[in-house]
Amino acid sequence: MGDENETQDQSRAKIAALELEHRDLDDVIFKLEAQGDFDQLRLSRLKKRKLSLKDQIAALRDKLLPDIIA
Repeated sequence: MGDENETQDQSRAKIAALELEHRDLDDVIFKLEAQGDFDQLRLSRLKKRKLSLKDQIAALRDKLLPDIIA
């Protein structure tokens, strides 16, 4: 049972790190778009990375809190 708690703690820590990176990317994207004259390719890559982070966060949360159909 200790291993399971350790794994859950690691997953929570990973989620927190990914959420932080996701928020940071959100800020970078916002500032880049606010400039008006920005590199569209860079913006597209940042948005793809942000979406990838969102997917990773969702997958880790699903592992921690599996859906229970009653």
